[in-house]
Amino acid sequence: MNNQLDSLKEVLLMGPGPSCVPPAVYTALSKPTIGHLDPQFIAIMDEIKVLLQRVMQTQNRLTLPISGTGSAGMETCFVNLVETGNTVLILVNGVFGLRMADVAGRLGAQVDTLEFEWGKPVVPEQVQAQLDRKRYDIVAVVHAETSTGVCNPIEAIAALVKPSGALFLVDAVTSLGGMPVATDTWGADALYSGTQKCLSCPPGLAPVTFSERAVAKLLNRQTKVPNWYLDLSMIVNYWEGAQRAYHHTAPINMLYGLYQALYSILDEGMTSVFDRHRQSHLSLVSALEAMGMEMLVAPEYRLPMLNAVKIPDSMDDAAVRQKLLKDHRIEIGAGLGPLAGKIWRIGVMGHTARRSNIDRLIHALEAVS
Repeated sequence: MNNQLDSLKEVLLMGPGPSCVPPAVYTALSKPTIGHLDPQFIAIMDEIKVLLQRVMQTQNRLTLPISGTGSAGMETCFVNLVETGNTVLILVNGVFGLRMADVAGRLGAQVDTLEFEWGKPVVPEQVQAQLDRKRYDIVAVVHAETSTGVCNPIEAIAALVKPSGALFLVDAVTSLGGMPVATDTWGADALYSGTQKCLSCPPGLAPVTFSERAVAKLLNRQTKVPNWYLDLSMIVNYWEGAQRAYHHTAPINMLYGLYQALYSILDEGMTSVFDRHRQSHLSLVSALEAMGMEMLVAPEYRLPMLNAVKIPDSMDDAAVRQKLLKDHRIEIGAGLGPLAGKIWRIGVMGHTARRSNIDRLIHALEAVS
């Protein structure tokens, strides 16, 4: 029997995620597996919390990685904070805002959505008008909308949410590690991310952080958290304290990888990491525009790590992506929802955000176009 792993070839990951994984993280993943209650592992867990606080720019005590991908981070925030009948406002300008609304609705929340054109940011004035019309328990928004390449004005939105009394929930799956995510400065009460994008770690963990207001909401629930696996009131007993209470078996080697990924970001320096993403983005945009291509998003709202490029009429969406993958071992992403067939999503995330990778992609695009 042939082992399919033997035929795997490395691919330059320049889609919406996952991103390329650096050698140091692969080395960390290959370290010996030990028990999830081993004192050596507990020490690594404690350091991961500290590293996450630094990267997420927060002093929140409840800051830890959830076992699961970024979507598990989303579910964790909603399932711990939403009770039946709670009012939730979701600001939607892409796929992941819609997913938030779906998750909240499944939990019995009264969900309102305020929708904006895909490819354009949330408009704070419209948010204020909605908050003036109705009181909400939670307001949620995506910082970096992966489906469109738009950066939403989180600081401006946060300033509107705070006086309303609502908890402010932020999706930072694509932004964390690639641009500033100022959890405490924003006043985000719950924020989640994923390892597979700008953190340059394989998919499998979802960092989350809860403010003291969010923790109070969790501890004063009238009903149990309806999901046992993601119940933070139980998980926290494994992640802190002198005596650790077993909840579920932690993905030990994945946590090694996250430890190394966070360590590497802080070792390089967060300002340097953000600048590397920005410069990679600018180089990519310049090269694409030189080829006659247009970006979907206005310059002031573009994400550095996820670039939405309009597909020229002369190019076939699927054919180009297939040729890039088959002939050049480069992956880029297709458009989603109303943007399917209209854009490519090109990621310059984490370890992928390097000039040599930009040049390789541009040469390949020239060869297949």
